[in-house]
Amino acid sequence: MLFSDLPLANPLQRAVRAVGYEQPTPIQEKSIPSLLEGRDLLGIAQTGTGKTAAFALPILQRLLDSGKFRAPKTCRALVLLPTRELAIQVEECFKQYAQFTAISTACIFGGVNDASQKRNLVRGVDVLVATPGRLLDLIGQKAVSLKALEFFVLDEADRMLDMGFIHDIRKVVALLPQNRQNLFFSATMPDDITKLAATILRPDPVRVEVAPQSTPIERIRQELYRIDKRRKGALLKELLLAHPEMKKVLVFCRTKHGADKITRVLEKAGVKCAAIHGNKSQNRRQEALGNFKCEQIRVLVATDIAARGIDVDDVSHVFNYDLPDVAETFVHRIGRTARAGKDGIAISFCSPDEEQDLRAIEKLTRIRIPEGDQAIYEKLPPPQKETAESEMRNARGRMNRSEAQARAEKSREKRRPEKQSRPEKARGLMPERNERRFENTRGQRPEQKLRPENVRNEAREQHPSEQPGAVRPENGAPRHRHRRNRPGSRARRRMRENGGAV
Repeated sequence: MLFSDLPLANPLQRAVRAVGYEQPTPIQEKSIPSLLEGRDLLGIAQTGTGKTAAFALPILQRLLDSGKFRAPKTCRALVLLPTRELAIQVEECFKQYAQFTAISTACIFGGVNDASQKRNLVRGVDVLVATPGRLLDLIGQKAVSLKALEFFVLDEADRMLDMGFIHDIRKVVALLPQNRQNLFFSATMPDDITKLAATILRPDPVRVEVAPQSTPIERIRQELYRIDKRRKGALLKELLLAHPEMKKVLVFCRTKHGADKITRVLEKAGVKCAAIHGNKSQNRRQEALGNFKCEQIRVLVATDIAARGIDVDDVSHVFNYDLPDVAETFVHRIGRTARAGKDGIAISFCSPDEEQDLRAIEKLTRIRIPEGDQAIYEKLPPPQKETAESEMRNARGRMNRSEAQARAEKSREKRRPEKQSRPEKARGLMPERNERRFENTRGQRPEQKLRPENVRNEAREQHPSEQPGAVRPENGAPRHRHRRNRPGSRARRRMRENGGAV
């Protein structure tokens, strides 16, 4: 089947040819005819299979066929997505497919000022692409209404649940009109996703599954390097320097701090790179992604926030610097390469404490990841000695918790110096000084310690005129400790003039 065989209007056929599509992917071939009939759809497909065109083209076709016009502060089609990058990407696809029509699109997401987003919604839009949090915020401000909605698309549903958007999704669904067409897409279908789909879709939806759940694309060649955490940066640097054919490289790590650290290591080695994560502003993230698409930088380091939000052509390699805690995330990470029928390579680093995660990934994907080139280890610095804490962390998956704690405690005892108790150390070093210190404690017990500053304060409080045998001044004036009675003050002069009386 070709796109020209699908019942799409001429403006959409022109846009498809302009984008370069000729033959639909399996999910597009199975979804588009059913969606044009107005049926609800439950789509299960791994990332990079063309899901966006599968729901965007039939929605645009039905919007053209209806002949209706958008009302102010409303939208006719709503696409809900988990991340900003994915929302921007889907909006760009809608604009490409609708470039020869009068259909309007808008994108709203958090992390930026909402003034421009409100202005775009004043006259209403046909297609609204949004993230859940900002959508509910603008609905609360009465900047947009969902009362005229005709099409509702929930994409990356499993990622939505992983990010904790389940409550926001239920709030949005409660605001939708009853008469609407629903499209539900997810890469995996655990029990929670199945229950959520049942609350959104109408009875007897069309189910489209183009590949077994959570299996990576077969065109991706995978490699595995077992290495300790401290040498992962050196290994990544050596692989990039040894293989200049790695022109577009994505590196995934777990934490924001780790992404910045990897960037510093690569920049020091002369590799052009940038990082995107949740602490970066939206402008910085878009700038880094744009430079990566234009090949102004060679490496883009990202956390899992970009595992499904990056759609860049010709990504040659994907590095799993840290293995993900959730095995399904591994599938989405490596799915950033080998897109649009091309080949790709996925390289994973596994430290001793990540062996359990590796076993979960291999069990889910039903593939045993082969080892990479072992000669690269000779170019790396020797491994550093592990601390007690790192030994305990690295023991995960290899020994039980009690054995790991015992080994860590034994390692600490070897490095722990012998220390004297505090009182013995104090008395043994300067016995004469300690004796004088205890003599100055007015009535305190000898075993009670007195801080040095307290000793100084006690000695300072006793004025020389009050020492035993000291002679008082002729006028017999007592010592005045108030600061205003210091020598030279008016009160002091008045006391001298009046013979001691104030």
